[in-house]
Amino acid sequence: MRRKLRVAAYAVCVRDDRLLLARSPARGGGHEWVLPGGGAEFGEDPYDTVRREVTEETGYRVTVTGLLGVDTNRVVLPGRFPARTVDHHGIRLVYTARVTGGELRHEVGGSTDLAAWHDLDTVPGLTRVPLIDTALRLWRERPPTGRLDALGETG
Repeated sequence: MRRKLRVAAYAVCVRDDRLLLARSPARGGGHEWVLPGGGAEFGEDPYDTVRREVTEETGYRVTVTGLLGVDTNRVVLPGRFPARTVDHHGIRLVYTARVTGGELRHEVGGSTDLAAWHDLDTVPGLTRVPLIDTALRLWRERPPTGRLDALGETG
């Protein structure tokens, strides 16, 4: 089994009680909403990754205003050939960001096809990736460790 590590950075941009999201094709068909962001290129600092990815996916330039936390996931994915399964470990840095320029537009030829602002109270009704819920909890709760499972730990 192949092992793969991926470091990615995502932005929580909230303005006027609205969250900026991008839409991506879902595995198995359809679409799902994602946070703007994505994988770091080799040698790229995640801080620069999140700024680049937000611009690519939404057209906006952002200023990173804080680090909310780190989320990890691990999943075994099927490869193109049965003997080539992949043990995928994702490390996802979640930042807060503020729009400072640019204009909302949709990505062309990338991993997303639509960018839009959504009222925070409508987000639970969207078809979305679980990272959105994690990121919104981090944004609301601001755990000092940057880890949601560490809330309530007593040392």
